Amino acid sequence: MVRTVYSAATHGIDGFIVVVETNLEGFLPGYATVGLPDNAVKESRERVLAAIKNSGFIFPQKRITVNLAPADVRKEGSSYDLPIALGILATSGQMDSDSLDGHVVLGELSLEGDIRPIRGALSLALAAAANGYKSIMVPEVNANEAAMAPGIDVYGVKTLTQVVDFINGNEPISPTRINTDQLFSQACRYPLDLKEVKGQDAAKRALEIAAAGSHNLIMIGPPGSGKTMLAKRFPTILPQLTLEEALETTKIHSVAGHLPPEQPLLATRPYRSPHHTISDAGLIGGGAYPRPGEVSLAHHGVLFLDELPEFKKSVLEVMRQPMEDARVTISRAQISTTYPARFMLIAAMNPCPCGYFGDPNNECTCTPMTVQRYRAKISGPLMDRIDMHIDVPAVKFEELASLSEGETSEVVRKRVQQAREVQLKRFKGVKGVYANAHMTSGELEEHCRLDSDAKNLVRTAIDRLGLSARAYDRILKVSRTIADLEGASDIQPAHVAEAIQYRSLDRETIM
Repeated sequence: MVRTVYSAATHGIDGFIVVVETNLEGFLPGYATVGLPDNAVKESRERVLAAIKNSGFIFPQKRITVNLAPADVRKEGSSYDLPIALGILATSGQMDSDSLDGHVVLGELSLEGDIRPIRGALSLALAAAANGYKSIMVPEVNANEAAMAPGIDVYGVKTLTQVVDFINGNEPISPTRINTDQLFSQACRYPLDLKEVKGQDAAKRALEIAAAGSHNLIMIGPPGSGKTMLAKRFPTILPQLTLEEALETTKIHSVAGHLPPEQPLLATRPYRSPHHTISDAGLIGGGAYPRPGEVSLAHHGVLFLDELPEFKKSVLEVMRQPMEDARVTISRAQISTTYPARFMLIAAMNPCPCGYFGDPNNECTCTPMTVQRYRAKISGPLMDRIDMHIDVPAVKFEELASLSEGETSEVVRKRVQQAREVQLKRFKGVKGVYANAHMTSGELEEHCRLDSDAKNLVRTAIDRLGLSARAYDRILKVSRTIADLEGASDIQPAHVAEAIQYRSLDRETIM
């Protein structure tokens, strides 16, 4: 006798339906799981056996075969425990198998029959709804997250016994309801504010321009100048996430297992700050069974790399592809997975190994060759993808002791939002281009035309200041953003002059 229970699994950040078929036959006890199960799925036998017995049910003494279809896709994780247990109980006549039709079931079982949390509940609920299923059963802890999927009833369940009673019609369970719009509006608040940063008006201006045009940025300054403090507050001046962006970001964090149970929706832009000892796989994603890395966890948000030259060169180089394509593809022998990775890179570094090159208050102990080697740790192709370089000097005592406050993040965000709306209108219908930083050569020629005075200014900067040729496109993009912030339709020489200031690391000589 064969009974079917529907479950689901994730591939990348999207879900797909898995059919759990259970067959009982013969009189010799046995148990086999087929359909490319990993070790966690194979070990479900012991969890399912103990959970069924400890919940007061009978584990049938027959040969049990569990098939997970489609059979050519590897199944991983422990979320198949509950559907396998229900399949065994339905096949052995201990529950109403007809009532399982139309339900998708997910959950890990403890030995006592309790149902433990799973990963990717939102992605799986969205997949179930897209495939026309009327309801989904998930662990109670994951119910709020799954309930954000529209068009499907979500039942949060706590024990195997409760699920069986519900399916048999003996115990009703109310579906979990969430007002997604209300939850989103309540959660989109940041605990930090740009007004808390004393001084650094030039750096704040640069951050505003970077936020307005989605430009990658690197800060160079001595220790204690406030680089990290500025970076932590950078997400607060970015445009608010849309609900669609919030759901996509939440799916990534849920699949990775980083979504807090009390926070079913990520309504603020993510801020990721990995340590410089991170591995290639940790940053880009990977593993035997691929998982999203930091670049994907920073999707629609900020990836902050402090002490940039201290990162291993191989780690920095693998970041070039997602910076260019806004996605990461991880290929293994049996599987290829793609994760979104549209993030803004904010990096910070000291001007030299000791940190005090160019500081008027502290003596630098580094030789010119030492400084050159230190900065050369960042490759040209990577630096080519960073639009803005800004100096962040030490803050003076008068600024630290001042009681006056700067602009709030909300005030700056409004200006940034207005500039972004101009860009969205400008690039409407252009695939993959949402801000000035994403412009290709064709868009540059169309939207970044310079008059003769502005062209002469750029030519002088390249010839006399030693700026590299690759800086030209970056200067045009940043100039366009500065003009958008001022509401100007054409790029003026003043906009170009300010943009040139943000290319300090492109100079040919440093001393």
